[in-house]
Amino acid sequence: MTEPRPTYVLDANAFMQARRDFYPFDVCPGYWDALIWHGQGRGLCSIDRVAAEIQRGKDDLWQWAEERFGKDRFVSTDDSGVIQWFGEMANWVQAQPQFLDYAKEEFAGEEEADGWLAAYAKSIANGVVVTLEKFDPMVKKKVPLPNVCKAFDVDCITPFEMLRRLQVRLNWQPA
Repeated sequence: MTEPRPTYVLDANAFMQARRDFYPFDVCPGYWDALIWHGQGRGLCSIDRVAAEIQRGKDDLWQWAEERFGKDRFVSTDDSGVIQWFGEMANWVQAQPQFLDYAKEEFAGEEEADGWLAAYAKSIANGVVVTLEKFDPMVKKKVPLPNVCKAFDVDCITPFEMLRRLQVRLNWQPA
């Protein structure tokens, strides 16, 4: 029996920082086309709370997310399994003495998506978190998403690794 195909669950920075720093719409349309294509039932999505982060920007990224990527690619976290995992993750964060109190509060905050992203990925078969954040066992001022993923055995990779696993090639061609 083969394992189910992974579902890549994208953090806000795989959209926001990617557009700003690595893959601007006008220079690297292939990145965005790959997200659209793989998001059409081929194992790539994000969550409602990431959509809310993107929407706060009220810019061309939000317009792209609504019109091209599709609102339905931002799945709901209002699910008992996701809520249960988020609760366990929030409890784990609270029990970690390394994190400062404000970092713990931020993790559990209403507008923070990271814990919900990890909880959604944990609640589905083969969920893989895609983020530009880095694992940091010494950090105190923030609860890094990769730290939570590691503690709960959730695969966590960068967008670059996701592109490799999906065998996406961003080939240059003359204009």
